[in-house]
Amino acid sequence: MLRRTEPATDGARAANAMRANPTRAARAGSRLAPAAIRAGILSGFAARGRATPAEYDRGLVWSALLLLTLGLVMVYSASIATAEAARYTGNDPAFFLTRHLAAVAIGLFCAALAFQVPVRAWQRAAPWLFLLGVALLTIVLVPGIGREVNGARRWIALPGANLQPSELMKVAAVLYAADYTARKTARLHSFRDGLLPMLGVMLVVGWLLLREPDFGAFVVIALTATGILFVGGMNARWFAGLTALMLAGFAGLVLSSPYRMQRIFGFMDPWSDAFGNGYQLSHALIAFGRGEWLGVGLGASVEKLFYLPEAHTDFLLAVIGEELGFVGVLTVLGLFAWLVLRAFAIGRQAVALERPFAALVAQGVGVWFGVQAFINMGVNMGVLPTKGLTLPLMSFGGTAILANCVALAILLRIDWESRQMMRGGAV
Repeated sequence: MLRRTEPATDGARAANAMRANPTRAARAGSRLAPAAIRAGILSGFAARGRATPAEYDRGLVWSALLLLTLGLVMVYSASIATAEAARYTGNDPAFFLTRHLAAVAIGLFCAALAFQVPVRAWQRAAPWLFLLGVALLTIVLVPGIGREVNGARRWIALPGANLQPSELMKVAAVLYAADYTARKTARLHSFRDGLLPMLGVMLVVGWLLLREPDFGAFVVIALTATGILFVGGMNARWFAGLTALMLAGFAGLVLSSPYRMQRIFGFMDPWSDAFGNGYQLSHALIAFGRGEWLGVGLGASVEKLFYLPEAHTDFLLAVIGEELGFVGVLTVLGLFAWLVLRAFAIGRQAVALERPFAALVAQGVGVWFGVQAFINMGVNMGVLPTKGLTLPLMSFGGTAILANCVALAILLRIDWESRQMMRGGAV
């Protein structure tokens, strides 16, 4: 006897596809309606006797917490000698530790608040947050408001703390670039309608950052915005042209600035002027050399004893390499790699659920953390010219820690909403 068959619904087809090949079905998810995707994923889990997805990405959370914890330990280790000897710290060896711990606590608190904000609210607020960031970058240049340290005016003095607008601008730039790209997807192939407006906005931000000057933040923001445009569907020809234009612009900025040229020469051969332009890099390389495979032991670094400048900020990785060795550096590298991979995986899931803004924000955060970590590590190891960029989630710096935590909270919110949609819930 022949059995009668009923026409398959979208949900049933998705469920069958998920049971047959879950990976292939997830990759093809962008061609299905969100309801069909949710039904397929849930049916696939049920058919295979597996639990439904967790509430959040545990791998992302643990990698971030481990980086924060390791950063807290290493900031204390790298700064204890400097803090104990400096007059402005009151000879308190825990001066930087207590401030970094407070920054982490405030960052986690703000991250908890940011996680409560729906992604659609972040999208509506993106242009206004970007304008606020531009306003702060303008205010920091005003004499009497912006605080100048070592010739750079990058901080706004607040009671008990300093606010660095360029770090907050990184979050605003990711949100604004994602919102712009999501709204202009159909016009990204056009230079005049798609690329030119974004290029003009980034040039304004770049001009303000270079007035501080903060060349490192400009590079990170420019590369992050370009990466978001690229993954959002920008024409490959325009992307290649924009990349060439940025490289030419960066080269022009270096050639037009004597102190940047000196850093380039110091990077090319630090030992030729080991007590001048190559001082930081030469001592960073000595720290890595002393660390060898397993390090000299936690707290036993010699280079942090007034030899390596900015040991607890820009050159924290060199202290990690000396005290924890190649294994410690490889652990940090692995944690950052996992964090970036999870950000892109969350972005791909958002694409499958037809959430373009959420997907672009997730991938933008991944580009931001990946680019900044790569530059900081490259500078510490002598692969890139010396540049004042901190190691995300680890280096000393209150505003940077705050911005990093909020960015990861938004990323976790995107992941949480995607998982709620896969369960059939509303977000």
